[in-house]
Amino acid sequence: MPASLIVSSLLVVLGVIHLLPAAGAWSPARLQQLYGIAPDAPTLVLLLQHRALLFALLGAFLVYAAFRPSLQPLAFLAALVSMAGFLWMAGTGPHEPAILRVMRVDIVGLGLLAIAVATYALAARAPHH
Repeated sequence: MPASLIVSSLLVVLGVIHLLPAAGAWSPARLQQLYGIAPDAPTLVLLLQHRALLFALLGAFLVYAAFRPSLQPLAFLAALVSMAGFLWMAGTGPHEPAILRVMRVDIVGLGLLAIAVATYALAARAPHH
């Protein structure tokens, strides 16, 4: 399988991971499902909906970058900041099961990202025919 196809496929998967919470931008009930909390304060609902919207933008960018090699390094950085940043902020816990699920998804996502970056870097170093 060509390296470019591997990188593109992994970026699409990472994009989908980031797009899944986007449904929360339009549905407070979905926010409750995603995070295991019932955001009862209108301000908290607004902040979580905005977070979901930003995830939608990031997810869409990751999918777009899958087909635009010149944007892939920026996509790698954006995905890294998103996932590693959340894990860093979450620290060691303790956390509710829904947050632990998000943390596990981000850990898997970081593994996929590492494979994508390594594949991209190795392909860039390979002699071109």
